[in-house]
Amino acid sequence: MTFLHTIKAEVEREVEEAKKRRDLGELKRMARNAPPALSFPAALSAGFGIIAEIKRRSPSAGEMRPENFHDAPSAYETSRIVKAISVLTNSSHFGMSMDDLLAVKSHTRKPVLRKDFVFTEYQVHQARAYGADAVLLMVNLIDDRETLKRLHQLTRELGMEALIEAHDQDEIGMIPEGASICGLNSRRFKASKLSVDLQTFDLIQYLPKSTIKVAESGVDPSNIVAQVKERGFDVALIGTSLLKAPEGIRAILSEFESALDFSKQPDPGRQVTLPA
Repeated sequence: MTFLHTIKAEVEREVEEAKKRRDLGELKRMARNAPPALSFPAALSAGFGIIAEIKRRSPSAGEMRPENFHDAPSAYETSRIVKAISVLTNSSHFGMSMDDLLAVKSHTRKPVLRKDFVFTEYQVHQARAYGADAVLLMVNLIDDRETLKRLHQLTRELGMEALIEAHDQDEIGMIPEGASICGLNSRRFKASKLSVDLQTFDLIQYLPKSTIKVAESGVDPSNIVAQVKERGFDVALIGTSLLKAPEGIRAILSEFESALDFSKQPDPGRQVTLPA
């Protein structure tokens, strides 16, 4: 029983509980009243940068630093290297919720990605209802070409964009035609224990040429240039190395900027806090 099988069963239960609280009709009404989705591709195309993540904990790294978690929204909003924000919404393994996504979205001018184990149409509608601009779709979780295609189309119909995530060549072959953002995740989920293999990033040569290419997992200031930027990726999705940094989240963002020789001039933004 792999981690992926375990968490999919848990998420199925969470989705059923969510449906009892808010049915699909209510989500659609919420979505009609939500602000229009921001363009995720446009944000990621504006020069090399990062998608910065918010989560309270993770199965592989445990608890994030509470002070980093609470400072993250404001730090990301004012950082010019941060092109978009990724918000985990999984409760059982990341300690997060849809309300956390709503809190971030309500106070940022940057696009927000719902990062979760999404494999149902209900979850895609739920993302838009709570203001998400993009949704993560993991090929290894959906594992069915037609279902993946349908969820990708639905995401577009709702005005959002999908980050299609792959881990190997077979999964790359499942990426729907017309996908605009593709990610390679170095995290190995199809095992009993989570691990990272940065050689996964070598597969960038097999991603569709016209897509925005995202490197996910295992990225820190020491390897972002050689492992990510010089390989040809357009953006890196980074969470743990930001949220676990003992020097604080603003200091580690400065380390990323220095590693990339990035302008340190802050982009004015609003202060944001998340619930405890």
